[in-house]
Amino acid sequence: MNHLSNLLKEQYMNLHLIWKLSIYNIKSEYSNHYLGLFWNILQPLMQAAIYYMIFGLGLRGATAPDAEIPFIIYLISGLFPWLFISQAINIGSNAIYAQLGLVTKMRFPSSVLLSISYTNSLINLIFMTVIIGLVSVVNQYVNPLYFLSLAYFVIASFALIFAITLVMSTLIILVRDFRNVLQNFIRMGFFLTPIFWQADERGGLLQIVSDLNPFAYLVQNYRNAMIYGDGIIYGDGADHLYFWSITMFILILGSYLHMKFRYRLIDYL
Repeated sequence: MNHLSNLLKEQYMNLHLIWKLSIYNIKSEYSNHYLGLFWNILQPLMQAAIYYMIFGLGLRGATAPDAEIPFIIYLISGLFPWLFISQAINIGSNAIYAQLGLVTKMRFPSSVLLSISYTNSLINLIFMTVIIGLVSVVNQYVNPLYFLSLAYFVIASFALIFAITLVMSTLIILVRDFRNVLQNFIRMGFFLTPIFWQADERGGLLQIVSDLNPFAYLVQNYRNAMIYGDGIIYGDGADHLYFWSITMFILILGSYLHMKFRYRLIDYL
């Protein structure tokens, strides 16, 4: 637990740096593009359009899991948080490897790179959340006060994503094969998370997988805040206990691995 508390303290002590570098990264990413930051909105919308044509008009025949919610709204309320989660995990897991020279030369706190990656992805999600929020308000899906529960989504997603990237950012440097493992893990997570399907309507094995999938917990909390409003926080006591137990286990494991190898990672290049 000492390792974990030290890492969390590093994040707190470097909040200004995390925010400053996150804004810089977003601006520099599209600095040479004519559309600039508009790509933060356009790119997810294009992906949503593709998935809608495949799963909405194609496989599903434009039918929604919930008759009261159009399928396109159901889709983007699950797809946008998933894109945020997958992007944050992918970039965060490779952040230390990509910036290892900077970390070793400047004694830069390497764990901060994971928070910077998370913040970058979160800012991108904010753009899309505004769009879903406007659609939700116009169609009166939920009381806008439910949007406040997104604060819980941010806290829970940071805890899980930071935990996973702590583990993977170390393993990727120690064993390169874990980079391929990560890509397949994310790809599998997309189909096992109720983004375009609903766990209740499938039942059986998919219901069990959804219950055991911490990403499903995050996506459902986001979707609940934006279009359903079934309680302040999605899930019951067992769901919360399971999610936070898994998250704390990965956090403790990740903090141990990170602190054990953080000053020796250059030796594995």
